Amino acid sequence: MGAFERFGCGQVSDERRFEQVIGNSPALEAVLDQVERVAPTDSTVLIHGETGTGKELIAHAIHNLSSRCGRLFVRLNCAAIPLDLLESELFGHEKGAFTGAIAQKIGRFELADKGTLFLDEIGDIPAALQPKLLRVLQEQEFERLGSTRTHQVNVRLVSATNRDLTEMVNRAEFRSDLYYRLNVFPILLPPLRERREDILALVSHFVQIFGRRMGREIEEIPPETMSALSSYQWPGNIRELQNLIERAVILSNHGVLPNPLPPDGSQSVPIAFVPAPAATPAVTLKDSERTLITRTLEAVGWVIGGPRGAAAKLGLKRTTLIHKMQKLGISRPVLRGVSDGTVSDGTRAPKELHPLPQF
Repeated sequence: MGAFERFGCGQVSDERRFEQVIGNSPALEAVLDQVERVAPTDSTVLIHGETGTGKELIAHAIHNLSSRCGRLFVRLNCAAIPLDLLESELFGHEKGAFTGAIAQKIGRFELADKGTLFLDEIGDIPAALQPKLLRVLQEQEFERLGSTRTHQVNVRLVSATNRDLTEMVNRAEFRSDLYYRLNVFPILLPPLRERREDILALVSHFVQIFGRRMGREIEEIPPETMSALSSYQWPGNIRELQNLIERAVILSNHGVLPNPLPPDGSQSVPIAFVPAPAATPAVTLKDSERTLITRTLEAVGWVIGGPRGAAAKLGLKRTTLIHKMQKLGISRPVLRGVSDGTVSDGTRAPKELHPLPQF
C-alpha cells in the first residue's frame, strides 16, 4: 500500500528506518514502537487488523529492521491459494508427488531459509495443514510432498489476519496450540477511523502520487472536501482512501480536488459530515504540507534528525525536510533572549515563520 511504501533496511540511518510511513498519530506511533521492539528478535509475530490497514508493509518493516534484512522476505496469501495446492506452496513437492507435479518445486519455507516468511490471511489455512505448520514452527523442519527427507530451515514467521482467531479457536476451527505459537507477539493495527489525524497527510501523499502519475497538478483541496474525507468512517481503510483519491484526481478540474465520496443516500456506509466554517479558505497542497511539517516539528520540539525527529516521523530524509522548510518559509519561532535561529540539529532555517491555516 502506498501509504507505507518501503522501510529502510540494514545499516541506514535511524531517521530513515520508517521512511515513507505516512502519519504521526499516537495510534500509529504505538504500532511503530512495537515494531522497533520486536524486530531485532526472532520471535513469531501475529499482526491483527482490518482489511486495508497495511499489515503486509508492517511485516516488511519487521523484516527490514531485523538482522535478516539482507535475506529474502517471502510472502504468501493463504486465502489466494486453492486448498489442494497450499501444502505444496508452503512445503514444496517432489516430481511425481501428485498428478501434474512434473518437476520438483521449492516451497515458501525453504525459499525463506535464514529470512522471513509472511503468511497473510493465516486464519484461512485449512485444519489439515495446521499440524504441519505447527511442527515447522516448533522444530524448524519439514518434508516436501512426496519425499521422506527432512529439511532443516531457519525461518522467522510473521503472520497476519483480519479474523478473530480466538473465536475460531473457541469454535474448534483453529488449533489452540498453533494460535498460541503464532501469537507470541501480537500487533494490532488501528483502522483509519481511529487515526483521523493522519488523513490530511495521507490525502496530500496520494494526491501528489496520482497527480504526478497522471500529469495533473492539484493546487487546491476545498474545505468541504477535506471535511468529508476527515469525517468518513473508512470501512476499507487506507486502501479505500487511496482508491478514492485516485478517482478524485481523475475527476479534478482546474487544479481543484473534488469530493470523491458518493452523495448522501447512495453509500452503503453512512458519513457523518462536519460542516466547515464559512470563512475557512480552500486548502492548497502547500498549506497542507506547511501545516503538517510545522505541527510535526512542534510535536518533537523542532528536532529534525534522529529516530524521533521530524524527518523520521514524516518519512523524509533530513536534507529533504530542510529543503521543504526553506521552500515553504518554515522556521522555528525565536524565543526572547535567543538570537540564533537554528533548529535542533544545527541547521539554520529561514527567518520568517508563516502563519498556519486554520482547518
